[in-house]
Amino acid sequence: MDIKQIQDLIRFVAKSGVNEVAIEQNDFKITIKTNQAPTYVTANMPGEPVYAPAPAAPVATAPSAEVPSAPSAPVTADNSKYITIKSPMIGTFYRSAGPDKPLFVNVGDEFKTGDVLCIIEAMKLFNEIESEVSGRIVKILVDNASPVEYDQPLFLVEPA
Repeated sequence: MDIKQIQDLIRFVAKSGVNEVAIEQNDFKITIKTNQAPTYVTANMPGEPVYAPAPAAPVATAPSAEVPSAPSAPVTADNSKYITIKSPMIGTFYRSAGPDKPLFVNVGDEFKTGDVLCIIEAMKLFNEIESEVSGRIVKILVDNASPVEYDQPLFLVEPA
């Protein structure tokens, strides 16, 4: 790890809200601590089995930021009937498995419990985020390839 990567990691840790991060590679070990309340995150290194953490339970709330939606799915002022699907981790949000791959979901799409809605990449691990509810996408609240925080709203969903 070079000094630039360490500085980027320090900035990332400061923004993420975690209290401590420890990284250990072959002959290199670094621990970064902040004065924030502890948040516990577990990451698996390549070569180990990867177990994606269970997505956070959806909570019925209105989104904090307005993002334009497609005209085919108007959103009324009464957002209380919608469920907000939130990010279960810090990372980079992707709407498809690759640049030339189809999008997992679009506004207006119907989906079932267990369907993959997006991917969040964290520390070079690509975690498929599966839905815990069935429904229809009303709004996508995050742009593709954007950084997301833990518990940040990703989708506004009309439950089935």
